[in-house]
Amino acid sequence: MRLAIHTLGTRGDVQPYVALARGLMAAGCEVVLATGARFEGFVTARGVPFAPLPDDFLDLMETPEARAALSGRNTLTWTLRMVRQVRPMMRRLLDDQWAAMGGADAIIYHPKALGSVHIAERLGIPAFCAFTLPGITPTRAFPSPMLPFADLGPLNRLSHELFLRYANNLFREPVNRWREEVLGLPHCRRDDCLHGVLVPRLYGFSPSVVPKPADWDGNSEVTGYWFLDDEEWLPSPSLQGFLQAGPPPVYVGFGSMPLASPVRTTAMVVEALALAGQRGILASGWSGLAAAPLADHVYMLDAAPHDRLFPHVAAVVHHGGAGTTAAGLRAGKPTVICPFFGDQPFWGRRVADLGVGPAPIAFKRLTEAGLMEAITCVTDDDVMRRRADELGARIRAEDGVGTAVAFILDRMAAHARSAA
Repeated sequence: MRLAIHTLGTRGDVQPYVALARGLMAAGCEVVLATGARFEGFVTARGVPFAPLPDDFLDLMETPEARAALSGRNTLTWTLRMVRQVRPMMRRLLDDQWAAMGGADAIIYHPKALGSVHIAERLGIPAFCAFTLPGITPTRAFPSPMLPFADLGPLNRLSHELFLRYANNLFREPVNRWREEVLGLPHCRRDDCLHGVLVPRLYGFSPSVVPKPADWDGNSEVTGYWFLDDEEWLPSPSLQGFLQAGPPPVYVGFGSMPLASPVRTTAMVVEALALAGQRGILASGWSGLAAAPLADHVYMLDAAPHDRLFPHVAAVVHHGGAGTTAAGLRAGKPTVICPFFGDQPFWGRRVADLGVGPAPIAFKRLTEAGLMEAITCVTDDDVMRRRADELGARIRAEDGVGTAVAFILDRMAAHARSAA
């Protein structure tokens, strides 16, 4: 059985799918993972065959306008401009997805890989939507995680439906033109149906973090996180020395979020740690924090696998990406989330609701005093630390990849029986 996995975005949108690919390969499947060309080394180093997709969206995020928008300035203007810039890029993405199929018997895809369902329709093969946040299946339990609302009551389900309709229509024209000109298919109105039936949805997060809503049916499965562990990494001698020189430090990093003022942000973090009386590990990330001034209580780190680093820290402070949130919670660490945009506020609210961190602080409102108070909260609150430890134990007992693989193989077997 040959499977194609298509995903697009930052490393957080790639790493879980590499874990899923490895799980499917261990179950005897042939897999090709298609994603941004810059991730080829990352994917192939883990033994997963690779096919390139365009890096255009990531290149766009690295522009000065994107940095300013993601830090909270000119967000609406930049978003509208980004949509106009992305539309001409769509044809290349769709063509590259089509070229990457290589005779696959099914496609597993991130929602941003917009050609996936249409390719499955053209080839007559099953498709599975695989996502790391609960944003594709509407529910009354909570609003769409892509919207900045904690609860809309009776409008929760409608918020999902309206956001999905909006997202579906953003690129409807170029997708339909491509369906007609390349796939020879008629125009359609939706990206999530095959022959009028919703594709199965796999959700790679823990039911201990977001329980499966009661109004979801068996076509949407919460599997547990898809973790990709790095068993070969060891801390450098200097990092090892810092860890051993005092109490466990606080990790601070903002992942793939480009900062408009890295030097100023770094200075704020260093001072907040000092005011809280805590040592810190600062992760520079992808164009994130800058080199810190000399300070005995701070260690500047380029990058390290979270699964190996987080067990050595006292707490984690980050942007609220789904993958970083998952790693911190699995390690049993209290968490401070400083969201920028998208689903990050949703994960910040979940952390607070679970009692394993304070209320999220929007990055654009972050101050030395506010960050100091949040760090003090997660390092001094024994009840919060105990809850985080208990949640981490539950997450570590789950097998998200195994559950997802079993779901896919079961549905593939059912498809084969119906086709026979």
